[in-house]
Amino acid sequence: MKSYLRPHITKVALIWLSAIIGIGAALALPLIVQEVVDGPVRRGEPDGLLLLGLLALGVGVLEALLIFFRRYVQIGPVLGLETQIRDDLYRHLQRLPMGFHGEWQSGQLLSRATTDLSTIRRFLGFGMLFLVMNVIQLITVTVLLLNMYWPLGLLVAASAVPIVATSMRFEKRYIKISRQVQDEQGDLATLVEESAIGIRTIKAFGRRHHVYDTYDESALKVYASSMDKVRVSARFFAFLEVIPNITLALVLLLGALAVGAAALTTGTLVAFTLLMLQLVWPIASLGYILAMAQEAMTAADRVMEVMDTVPAIEGGTATIEQPRGHLRFEGVEFRFPGAAEPVLRDVWLDVAPGETVAVVGATGSGKTTLTALVPRLIDPTGGRVTIDGHDVRELTLPALRSVVATAFEEPTLFSMSVRENLTLGRLDATEEELESAIRTAQAQFVHDLPWGLDTRIGEQGLSLSGGQRQRLALARAVLSRPRVLVLDDTLSALDVETEALVEEALRHVLRDATGIVVAHRASTVLLADKVALLQNGTITHIGRHHELLDEVPQYRELLAQDADFDPSEGALR
Repeated sequence: MKSYLRPHITKVALIWLSAIIGIGAALALPLIVQEVVDGPVRRGEPDGLLLLGLLALGVGVLEALLIFFRRYVQIGPVLGLETQIRDDLYRHLQRLPMGFHGEWQSGQLLSRATTDLSTIRRFLGFGMLFLVMNVIQLITVTVLLLNMYWPLGLLVAASAVPIVATSMRFEKRYIKISRQVQDEQGDLATLVEESAIGIRTIKAFGRRHHVYDTYDESALKVYASSMDKVRVSARFFAFLEVIPNITLALVLLLGALAVGAAALTTGTLVAFTLLMLQLVWPIASLGYILAMAQEAMTAADRVMEVMDTVPAIEGGTATIEQPRGHLRFEGVEFRFPGAAEPVLRDVWLDVAPGETVAVVGATGSGKTTLTALVPRLIDPTGGRVTIDGHDVRELTLPALRSVVATAFEEPTLFSMSVRENLTLGRLDATEEELESAIRTAQAQFVHDLPWGLDTRIGEQGLSLSGGQRQRLALARAVLSRPRVLVLDDTLSALDVETEALVEEALRHVLRDATGIVVAHRASTVLLADKVALLQNGTITHIGRHHELLDEVPQYRELLAQDADFDPSEGALR
């Protein structure tokens, strides 16, 4: 927290100074009134009223100016603090591994980055300042009241005992219910996001009413928890309103009796009452501030759950000056946490610079896991992956990912323009390079969009077909000019004609790069110089396509599932 506030330390000091002076000005007004009543009014000296009246006016104006100054100055530090924490949270999320994002609901992360940080900002900008100010005001006023007339001062001090006891019980209950509401709001945000992304599937299966019922159930759950929260707050706030009013009534009654007995002057009673009224707001607002504090603490705990997560994948310090793209898997093993059996085991594979290897295997054999090891989306639990003799774990992440580019089977596009999506991996690409990548991926359809490359394609690229999304993802990977190009079944959504054009263009790209191609189609296998057969988590055979076709029945059976492949001829129909 100190690091966030350090750039604003001068403003913070001014805020607290103006707050303390403002409290002094507010407390001075009742004392001036006491002098007015016991002085000029009681003695019938109107000349003295002018000076005291001007003094009271000056003190009132000063208090108003200080309040304006304090609120004006605190805007910058408070909003700046929220922005910096949100930036750090987002930066940290980018560093966390794929396993973390697979376990966490996106709605929960979204609520922490928006709702929770806004809750913290509201407390820091309002609640924390007034909590300290109210405590100072309560202590100062109590001392003044005891000094004015100690019997009434003790009465006021005694009224704080039930308030403190009730506040402690309220705090425990409110912390629990606040956390429950915030977690349920995160679940609700997840439902909304998933429904928005999967709207085509929902409509296609006619499940609109089912999805609505699920949402309504979660919304009613949030409503019920929020109502419990309101009931707890209402009981506490009502109690805080009653105690000061009862105390004020007793002060007026006993004070009037004291004035009648000449134990107290009229001016002192008026000043005492005015000071007593200044306690009403600090006491009444105590419930709101404590509620705000508990919500902020709960929000901070939720944010720190993410911030305290240690990134499982940290970059090394090495770089590759002139990368050639020599890729090796050396006894690689990968096991998911808690899994009984490894997904990959004892994988050995050597891919020379400029060579392309097709990885073929049945569904669930570990092909995607194997390709994810290259850009370090995950790390092996045994063995190592090297590029040009460097363990990828020793390389800085920017250095590694400037060498390796990946296009996934399920392409991810962002709610931005086509151009921004394509240049995501290489911001300095020229128009000529951009156009070349588009031609390679056979993605010329982008020029037919309403605004060409500047057309916004919508969230997840849902305005495009599956094949169009895959071609854009492929163009993005090609544009980065990698030394190692990983294609995770990137051509699966293309029609036969487009696939043939893309494959012909890819042959030219793969001449200058080391390629790892996950293949399900026989036509994709023909892109590769050699084929690696992955079975039960390990590579059992490596060789040229025709060699494996002749010698390995399992390989022939896998390719026979492709309708365009004729096993008897060993080629495409």
